[in-house]
Amino acid sequence: MTYTTVEVLSAPTFQPVQMDPYRYGWRYVSHLLPDGTSVTDQVPLTLEQVLHPEEGDQVTHSDAHQRRRRYLCNVFEAQLTGQTDAVVLDDVRIAWDHPDLKPHGPDIAVILGVRARRNWSTFDVATEGVRPALIIEITSPETASIDRSSKLEEYDFAGVPLYVLVDTVTLRREPTLRLLAYTQTPGGYVVLPPDSSGRIWLEPVQLWLGIAAGEVVCYDGRGAALGDYRELAASLAAERHALAQAEGRIQALEAEIARLRDDTR
Repeated sequence: MTYTTVEVLSAPTFQPVQMDPYRYGWRYVSHLLPDGTSVTDQVPLTLEQVLHPEEGDQVTHSDAHQRRRRYLCNVFEAQLTGQTDAVVLDDVRIAWDHPDLKPHGPDIAVILGVRARRNWSTFDVATEGVRPALIIEITSPETASIDRSSKLEEYDFAGVPLYVLVDTVTLRREPTLRLLAYTQTPGGYVVLPPDSSGRIWLEPVQLWLGIAAGEVVCYDGRGAALGDYRELAASLAAERHALAQAEGRIQALEAEIARLRDDTR
């Protein structure tokens, strides 16, 4: 009888995927060693700390998140030019005037009726005597849950008249933007429905907010889309190039006319 040697392979072992401890961000914490030396450690943020940040916290964002926030801030600031009591804050901590409500760090806060402009790290509602008229959060996959739930409840409790989420959801395995808006009533927040074009009216900045080609777009009161700084700069550069070409053609024609005059003398 012949025996065949069979090699038995052990089943592969799978190590659990370790989540990045700094996926929400980090803060720097200093402490003293027994010898009196001060050292600073980089400490990961928890989701609760992202919800209620401290000054100096570093919260991570994607490129798309940053681009959308810059666009909205630039458009809002341009829209409010000349309104000296209006400020647009991005990623500035807001401290509320209720002892049971911890500070937040909204992506964008539009505040009207400000007495004096300051270099705020924290905008203290009690000290300034005014609260945000509009808060916008741009959701990220890691922290969307608190934007849709905890902040919804707490901004309502804080008395923010208009809360808007630029929310990313996955449809057919593709990330898709949607707008969620809530307006305050005596009974609390209610959904602010979009118009027939899917746009939300932002009363504090007198603009429409919509989604077009997968991006947030602001529209003026007549419905005209407002481009971002890069688009305006590119348009201006194109106009300057066209003007330079026209001037070059004019100079060439003038030179040709001068030559013809000289030839006829």
